[in-house]
Amino acid sequence: MITTLSAEAFALNPIRFNVSFKEPQAHYAEITMKIGDVKEEYIDVKMPVWAPGSYLVREFSKNVEGFGAKDASGSLLDSRKVTKNTWRISTKGVKEVVVNYRIYAFEVSVRTSFIDASHAFLSPTGVFMYVDKQINRPSEVTIIPHKAWSTISTGLMEKEGQPNTYIAENFDILFDAPIEIGNQDVFRFTAAGIPHEVAMVGGGNYDKERLGRDMAKIVESATAVFGENPNQKYVFIVHNYQSGGGGLEHLNSTVLGASRFSYASESGYKSFLGLVAHEYFHLWNIKRLRPEALGPFNYDQENYTTDLWIGEGFTAYYDNLLVRRAGFYTEDNYLQMLAADVTAVENRPGNQLQPLSESSFDAWIKYYRQDENSLNSIVSYYNKGALIAMMMDLKILQATKGQKGLNDVMREAYNEFYKKEGKGYSDAAFKTLAEKVAGTSLTDLYDLVNNAGTPEYNKYLQCVGLELIDLNAGYETPDIGIKTSTTDGKLIVQNVIRGGGAWNAGINVKDELIAVNGYRIDAAGKELDRVIQATNIGDILKVLVSRDGIIQELTVKIQASKMGKYTFMPIENSNAEQQKLREKWLAEQ
Repeated sequence: MITTLSAEAFALNPIRFNVSFKEPQAHYAEITMKIGDVKEEYIDVKMPVWAPGSYLVREFSKNVEGFGAKDASGSLLDSRKVTKNTWRISTKGVKEVVVNYRIYAFEVSVRTSFIDASHAFLSPTGVFMYVDKQINRPSEVTIIPHKAWSTISTGLMEKEGQPNTYIAENFDILFDAPIEIGNQDVFRFTAAGIPHEVAMVGGGNYDKERLGRDMAKIVESATAVFGENPNQKYVFIVHNYQSGGGGLEHLNSTVLGASRFSYASESGYKSFLGLVAHEYFHLWNIKRLRPEALGPFNYDQENYTTDLWIGEGFTAYYDNLLVRRAGFYTEDNYLQMLAADVTAVENRPGNQLQPLSESSFDAWIKYYRQDENSLNSIVSYYNKGALIAMMMDLKILQATKGQKGLNDVMREAYNEFYKKEGKGYSDAAFKTLAEKVAGTSLTDLYDLVNNAGTPEYNKYLQCVGLELIDLNAGYETPDIGIKTSTTDGKLIVQNVIRGGGAWNAGINVKDELIAVNGYRIDAAGKELDRVIQATNIGDILKVLVSRDGIIQELTVKIQASKMGKYTFMPIENSNAEQQKLREKWLAEQ
């Protein structure tokens, strides 16, 4: 979110940071923070505990070492830690305070800092501190690269006349601007009238010319939804790993994880374009068009919202749809991916237990802290939110005879809440606006958001001449309801499915499966599969397990598998109106 500067913030000089790297091979950065215009008897400096866009308290202050404070002449000032992420400095009447500390950075992800001899990636909420109650104060960051590094990539604005120095009008903007320092391979393209920079880190078999051309198509496709692109520039920081993935959105940049040798395969390449589309769409949806709880941020604690099914779920709907509209997927390809979302949602017992609104609110303690029982207890606001978006899109298309769709809702919401009002939306306000665009009630869809369960997908799909089919319907496949993995040559239970035979019999996660009906089970589980496939529904298995070193035998009743496999099929004899709406929904732009 862009925060408006207060008169007080304008009156204060920027807080100035110097970032240097004396020991990058040991994963450290040295930070100097100069705070001027000090008037108080003491000041509190704080480190955020989380990174916007990633809804987990990560305790970034755990990586701080060697905190100390001096006055401008170099004399030590008393400082002490007063909370887990707050240091209090006694100012003794001085007007300027100089803070020094080190950051340890060795966690590979798109949301955490990482430093080694080859490069430094700075995720700002885990690097830069701020003065309490001065979040709106300007800042200035000077990067002193290690002598082996030559390039800096960031969405921050450069300070004219000062090399490697960047400015932010407030700390919300600083915290929303990751920085890559190293020898990254940089290429550029222009799309939607905006210059874009792509910083490729870690090598790979990518083709820069092809990527630039195709990423530009994604940018144009996303911009077409909202009718404008609010950036002056945009930066993609791409970390290429042996095996990587994921992304994190920022105001005018994004950080993407990718597998360095996946670009040569069509599936890997198009998957990367889908990730580009997802994170780029976020520059509107959630960075500017946002739930009211997500800005201004409280960096000290969780910021709860029930609307991540819009912020993340709608974005997950648009990502592959934008790739389709840009011409990279056929209609069948796209429908297969939508069907995979249905399969993922409907094969989670948690879908029958947790409403989408609760999934969003509890992201901090459940979605980002999944365990062996999460399959049974939660639903993803990403893929189920995407399915709600699909159904809303279809309902609006039908209600307006193809004149409007979800694009119109997103554009109107962006204009109303971000551009006109400059604030976030409430549940009720977004629903009211969407219904105004649709010209019809959307209460049925909001009931699906606020209550757990399976939607009537075909109620919405029929208007485009499609129906959802479960290919497993009518078949009774024997199953005991577990997921396993092989660890140290042993077959270990990873998940027990709610209501299945193993669940009812008391098989536990971490049990080692040793034998079934008197026959030794191999570590790959092939013998277990053979025995189960040879049974009938209602048969009994004797399963020998080792639990914490104690051998015991459990009686498991075979049940029919509850797992579905979904696909979209055309309705026979669909009419011209249905075909027209389907083309309106899925046509290339």
